Amino acid sequence: MKSANLMLHTQTSVPPQSLLSALARIVGPHGVLTKQVDTEAYSIEHRGNYPGQAWAVVLPRTTDEVSAVVRTCAEHCVRLIPQGGNTGLVGGSTPDDSGHEIVLSLKRMNRIRNISPFDNAMTVEAGCILQSVQEAAAAQNRMFPLTLGSEGSATIGGNLSTNAGGDQVVRYGNTREQVLGLEVVLADGSVLNGLSSLRKDNTGYDLKHLFIGGEGTLGIITAATLKLYPVPRQQATAWVALQSPDKAVALLAALGEELGDRVTAFEIMARETVNLVLTHFPQMREPLPTAAPWVVLVEVSEASRSVPVREEFEAALVQAIETDCILDVALAASGQQRQAMWNIRSHIPEAQRKDGPSLKHDISVPISRISEFIETVVPRMQAIVPSIRCITFGHVGDGNLHFNQSKPKEMAKEEFLAAATAIHEVVHETAAAIGGSISAEHGIGRQKQDILLRYKDPVAIQMMYCIKNALDPNNIFNPGRVLPLRQSL
Repeated sequence: MKSANLMLHTQTSVPPQSLLSALARIVGPHGVLTKQVDTEAYSIEHRGNYPGQAWAVVLPRTTDEVSAVVRTCAEHCVRLIPQGGNTGLVGGSTPDDSGHEIVLSLKRMNRIRNISPFDNAMTVEAGCILQSVQEAAAAQNRMFPLTLGSEGSATIGGNLSTNAGGDQVVRYGNTREQVLGLEVVLADGSVLNGLSSLRKDNTGYDLKHLFIGGEGTLGIITAATLKLYPVPRQQATAWVALQSPDKAVALLAALGEELGDRVTAFEIMARETVNLVLTHFPQMREPLPTAAPWVVLVEVSEASRSVPVREEFEAALVQAIETDCILDVALAASGQQRQAMWNIRSHIPEAQRKDGPSLKHDISVPISRISEFIETVVPRMQAIVPSIRCITFGHVGDGNLHFNQSKPKEMAKEEFLAAATAIHEVVHETAAAIGGSISAEHGIGRQKQDILLRYKDPVAIQMMYCIKNALDPNNIFNPGRVLPLRQSL
């Protein structure tokens, strides 16, 4: 690729007051918020990170209004920060502290436009809460498979812009795999009308993939046509005790051989992780009496009533015990027991919050090298902080580990956080060395820009700058997120 000097610029002047009146004419007087008491919730992530100050928050109700807002802001070279449910974790959807950025919240665009059970497709607006989409699909005896801990507040637009993963990636894939078409407002206010339920459309570039995972830097997703699936009529869930991560990988392979794509979820948790949840949520009980070093939460599902899924699952688990692949297993006998198992997994982030300061990593590595990653990185971190506690969990089925570290009880917060840079370096360097990624499902935002430039293929970085400059030449969409504002190549 030809070398180029590519720069992303951004204006820093305060937006003119006349802009407020123009925006109010587009979205109505109640659709523009300027008082700090009203904008504060939009200006900081839910974990309290990346506090900023929005010049205003604009809440459009239709795609036409989004288009008009973008066109008006582009005329004034005013920066726009698209925002969904504000459940992000890397500073990608909140304003900076300049007080010059406008948050464009899609929360009022929350209509289910169409559901077609025969096409196994539904078209929804970007502000739809993920849980509402799941419920709308269920009402038509269909399933939308994306499931997240934040599904009660995360929006489809945010899920798309970060290419969210979730618990059922093993079978259904990331959010990218659930999208048939998109409607997107571009930087000049024009609208890309790509909403379609077609499964085959070989007419040039598949443009939707530019915006899925783009973190709102290339365009504003206003609606999407999503894939639906038959509702599973059978489901079986097991809490499995193991000796090590490599045994978990072996179990995943064995279950895949026996059950194929019926394996829906495969979540790993280290002993330290389970103990943390049980400490902060004492009402919960671990399904097995033995505190194994590692556990996996496995779920299988099937739409057909005729296939003996539970029996086949149980037989595969018995075989795994007999071959010393696993130590013990508890198979949920009811929906209540299944939920109790999943509650332990879903409460890990909250347990970490209750426990105190922690360092978080969202990385992915080849599935076959998960054990190698953990065995390599843990001793290196212990050399930096000897009593560090590794809160390891994640989606083994796609190699995505949430590899977090909690502060040793006896260590001062300031001393622990002073080691953060060295710890991050160890984690990212180790992941990259074995062919992994420094971000699996949380995105880049403002948090991981320097790391992205360090570990991403330089040609890929240059292409990303070319695409950004082509689609958003004035850099009004989420400037300073994903790609640094100024970068010479």
